[in-house]
Amino acid sequence: MTVQHVDPLAFRQAASRFVTGVTVLTALDQDGIFCGMTANSFVTVSLVPPTVLISVKPGRMHDAIRRSRRYAVNVLPHEARELSFAFSGRAKPPEAAANELCEGLPRLAGCVAFFACELKRSVEVGDHTLFIAEVSRCEHSEATPLVFFASRYHLGPGAPL
Repeated sequence: MTVQHVDPLAFRQAASRFVTGVTVLTALDQDGIFCGMTANSFVTVSLVPPTVLISVKPGRMHDAIRRSRRYAVNVLPHEARELSFAFSGRAKPPEAAANELCEGLPRLAGCVAFFACELKRSVEVGDHTLFIAEVSRCEHSEATPLVFFASRYHLGPGAPL
């Protein structure tokens, strides 16, 4: 039996009904320059060892991860909507966005959670690559996260209604 594929637009609209957090992936490119990309395709895979997965299309971030075999996941707070926009296009990220290196990876100021990741495996699927990594360091705060639902930003759990 062959798999019948759904219309990509219908798939995108249905998938948008799943609430996700908003992250910015960060890494250093081949010249050691900070690069970042907004992503909501972040999944925890295993607790032992702590393992996560991201999905990335070919481009600068994809190349940086392939080369360095490292990346960071920065979970954005609710007030970082503009920062998410800045990293979702091809524009150069704001200079002040990554104010420090943590485990040699750019860490965004004020993030709700931070994961330093060491690539263990990559899997090509369609027009994306799944990068599976072990977490070498993580941090978190009690800040309210930015969430994405139905193709729009919303305040996360714990936010006043």
